Amino acid sequence: MTAPVHAVPLLFPTRDNELVVGGMPLTQLAARVGSTPFYVYDRQLISERVAQLRAALPQGIHLHYAIKANPMPAVAHHLAGLVDGFDVASVGEMQVVLDTAMAPEKISFAGPGKKESALRQAAAAGIVVNLESEREMEILARAGAELGLRPKAAVRVNPDFELKSSGMKMGGGPKQFGVDAERVPAMLARMKQLPIEFYGFHIFSGSQNLRAESIMEAQRNTFDLARRLAQEAPGPVRLLNLGGGFGIPYFPGEQRLDLQAVGAHLATLMPDARRDFPDAEFVIELGRYFVGEAGLYVSRVIERKESRGQIFLIIDGGLHHHLAASGNFGQVIRKNYPLLVGNRVQPDGEATFASAVGPLCTPLDVLGDKMALGHAQEGDLIVVLQSGAYGLTASPTAFLGHPAPVEVLV
Repeated sequence: MTAPVHAVPLLFPTRDNELVVGGMPLTQLAARVGSTPFYVYDRQLISERVAQLRAALPQGIHLHYAIKANPMPAVAHHLAGLVDGFDVASVGEMQVVLDTAMAPEKISFAGPGKKESALRQAAAAGIVVNLESEREMEILARAGAELGLRPKAAVRVNPDFELKSSGMKMGGGPKQFGVDAERVPAMLARMKQLPIEFYGFHIFSGSQNLRAESIMEAQRNTFDLARRLAQEAPGPVRLLNLGGGFGIPYFPGEQRLDLQAVGAHLATLMPDARRDFPDAEFVIELGRYFVGEAGLYVSRVIERKESRGQIFLIIDGGLHHHLAASGNFGQVIRKNYPLLVGNRVQPDGEATFASAVGPLCTPLDVLGDKMALGHAQEGDLIVVLQSGAYGLTASPTAFLGHPAPVEVLV
């Protein structure tokens, strides 16, 4: 029986039927790293993605990187020279980006349930806090008063619309994120009485969206909502975060986002937006779109095993390192990430089925189920594509006590 070929396009070049990453054959890179499994991120692909966005989006749109997609310090330092700002979702991420060259006022801090200590640290650092509740606003004001500062703050709004067709909806309806749009005016009225420097609004409605029409509609609704809320604001809007939502293809049948269409539509909205918000920086905040396709997860075949007619490639990596590829990070029905044999990209003959499974003592530890991997032999390198975002740090690395993988930027 033959196996279907995965439809996700391969952005990495090949040489002599072997992947080339950062100008280096994969087997040489594995020798340089010294052990498997490992994650590798290609800095050139990251840089090219930023350049593609700059070219497609209207002039003057500011690009912010959401660190949660991949908080590796080397990745953050590389992006600090390419993007206009960072968004963090924890004190740990804040500490990573404060070590980069990014100016503090270009860093924003989002996420529900911020502790008092975290809000105090953010105020002291001079970054912009995206307030997710009235509680956070009051605590931030107290922290600023104690420190003799006027903390910078934007209101994260839970909009009264959603980003349709999103892989993960983060706005619209009841949500733990942000302040319900209908409650924001009262919050802004209270803010006028507090020693807080109002920066603007963060309106993020969803992520991992491949439908340009859905993103266009959400951006149009975002501007309309911001106009309504700005009438109650304690000062001019200096920051309008339009969210992001730009997705990347993972599974067969998915089509790449039409970035040109998104950019062209946004360009039609910008003249009115610049007129209505003359002091504002307009931000598109993206995570996986910058780094997702630039990353690989590489593991080695320990054993090729047959069980009742099915071939299993037992590899030294698994769900403890790459939960998303196992289907246990948000998938309702498990679908395979794109996998290939990195040092034998194309088989010599007809492609055949094999399953790539990890070393963990659980049937959930499957990274590729019945895929075109049957030509792999013991010692070969199995590669999971689309692994630059929500990989290592989104995985249960302590599960069963196996060592953590190395991460490299090349």
